[in-house]
This record gives sequence, C-alpha cells and structure tokens, in this order.
Amino acid sequence: MGIIYTILIGLIVGLVARLLHPGKDGLGLIMTSLVGIAGSLVATYGGQALGIYHAGEGAGFIGAVVGAFVILFVVARLKK
Repeated sequence: MGIIYTILIGLIVGLVARLLHPGKDGLGLIMTSLVGIAGSLVATYGGQALGIYHAGEGAGFIGAVVGAFVILFVVARLKK
C-alpha cells in the first residue's frame, strides 16, 4: 500500500509543483503527473534513507513538493 499511496500523493504533488513553478513550461498533464510521482518517490525514499523524516510525517509531503519542483525545473530547462 505504501508505493500506491506514494504514487497518489505524487499526482497531487506534481500539480502543486506546477502551480509553484513560474512561467509556461509546456508540459502536459501526464508529464506533470510523472514529474510529481518521480519527485514524490525520490523525496519519500531518499528522505527516509537519509533519516531526515519517517513515514507518515508532514515533512514527507513538503519534501515531495520540493523534489517535484526541482525535477520540474530541470525538465523545463532540458526541454528548451
């Protein structure tokens, strides 16, 4: 159930990151969702592996948004 929950949160995180990212990035809904899922997975498992936070903490959601924002920024720059 943990990975499914992480993917569902990733969909929401992708939308939040896109709202926070200024300007037009030219990514569609599917790519935005994939970026959010990637950010969520990296932040969730990376943050837990580094001992920054534990499963179920609110910091995990914030970390997922930051991770998705960074990935969204990189993808938008590579796309140009």
